[in-house]
Amino acid sequence: MRILVTGFEPFGTDTHNASAELVRRLPATAGEHQIVTGLLPVSFTRAFPALGELLSMHQPDALVLLGEAGGRTEINLERWAVNEHTARIADNDGHQPAGERIIPNGPRRREATLKTPSQLAVSEDAGRFVCNHIAYHAYGLSIPAQFIHVPAWRPGNARALVGAETDTVALAHSELSFAGLSEAVITFCSQLVEG
Repeated sequence: MRILVTGFEPFGTDTHNASAELVRRLPATAGEHQIVTGLLPVSFTRAFPALGELLSMHQPDALVLLGEAGGRTEINLERWAVNEHTARIADNDGHQPAGERIIPNGPRRREATLKTPSQLAVSEDAGRFVCNHIAYHAYGLSIPAQFIHVPAWRPGNARALVGAETDTVALAHSELSFAGLSEAVITFCSQLVEG
């Protein structure tokens, strides 16, 4: 099975994004599965077209999307994505929607379509920023997809300058490391079963 794993570029005033760092650290395989990777822009208008290009290029069997959330202290599988944009800060193109629908006549919410026996915690709220936007689109594709939020970890245990904007409640910091986060993503991918 070929699994496409995506992360996001830095956004706001920050120069790092934990999801991008994790994507860079992933090996080419997880168990018997091939891992291919790519980065998405933090843009309400460009993220989904960029994902489409990666899907065309790699032709994966499954899609795992990573994004950071400043209010998380653990990795969370996002069960739902909702049909709404409400940004506390502007995306990297300067767009800051407030209560806009992602797809005007689309369903109110969509459920993750990639099923796994993973023991990772499940979240019921992907926020309303670009992470939710891309998850909503991905959960409507024919390819099985799962969005995963990771804590906004920084090299050298530095504090994230942004990230809390993507979540409801921001906590001080996470006890996880990039190695621990990377291992959790690798384990998740290796547990996927074709079918």
